[in-house]
Amino acid sequence: MKPSVARVEALIWMLIYGGLLAAGVGIALVRDGAPYGVGVVVAAAIVVAIGVALVWVRSRLHAS
Repeated sequence: MKPSVARVEALIWMLIYGGLLAAGVGIALVRDGAPYGVGVVVAAAIVVAIGVALVWVRSRLHAS
């Protein structure tokens, strides 16, 4: 089962923008002194990295 190009593109942008939003929240938590703020930033960075990796996957898909 091949994912459609439009679905992969939507997932890419959701992951990248959602991860950046979560990173901003995590940075605010770190500045406020919350001990779990660093964990939120790390998790957000992983989500953004997955989104960026999907950009490469998208470049390999052929539109049908």
